Amino acid sequence: MKTLIIVVHPHITKSVINKRWAEELLKYPEKYTVHHLQESYQEGNIDVLAKQRLVEQYDKIVFQFPFYWFNCPALLKQWFDDVLTHGWAYGSQSGYRMQGKKIALAISLGLDENDLNGTGKYKYTLQELTRPFELTFQYVKVNYQVPFAFYGIEHNISKSHLALGVKSYLEFLDKF
Repeated sequence: MKTLIIVVHPHITKSVINKRWAEELLKYPEKYTVHHLQESYQEGNIDVLAKQRLVEQYDKIVFQFPFYWFNCPALLKQWFDDVLTHGWAYGSQSGYRMQGKKIALAISLGLDENDLNGTGKYKYTLQELTRPFELTFQYVKVNYQVPFAFYGIEHNISKSHLALGVKSYLEFLDKF
C-alpha cells in the first residue's frame, strides 16, 4: 500500500533538504503520494472534509517538515487543530477514523545531533521535544512510529550530506 507524505514547509522553493526529499519521492508514484500542504492552502484555509477523506485512503502517513523553533510549522499545527475533529479522529463511536494507521514524522533540523542529546546545548532530546506529537497520535489511537530526523541542515549543505539525507530518508520509508 502507498504511503501518504504530507509535506509542510512555508518556503519549499527555498528549501534544500525538504524540497529534495519531495522531488525524490515523486520518482516513486507507485509507493508514495506527496501532498504539499502549503501549496494547497495559500490562505491557510483547510478543507477539513477533503483532508479527512485523503487521510482515510492511506494506512501509512508521514508528516515531513523542518523543525522551526523546536516545533512544526504553524500550518501543520493548524492542520491538526482543524482536521483531527471530535467524532472523526476521536471521541465517539464513529470517531477514531485514524485508529491503527501507522504515523511518523520526518524532520529536518538545522542543529547538530549532539545539541539534542539531553546534556547538549538545548538540554532536551528530540524525543522529549516531539512528545506533543506522540501524545496527539496516542489520543487518536494511531500507531505512532519513532520519528526520522536528519540533522545538520544549513543553507550551504554539501552535496554529500544532501545525498546522505535522501538515502537515509528513503531507507526509513522502506522500513516504515
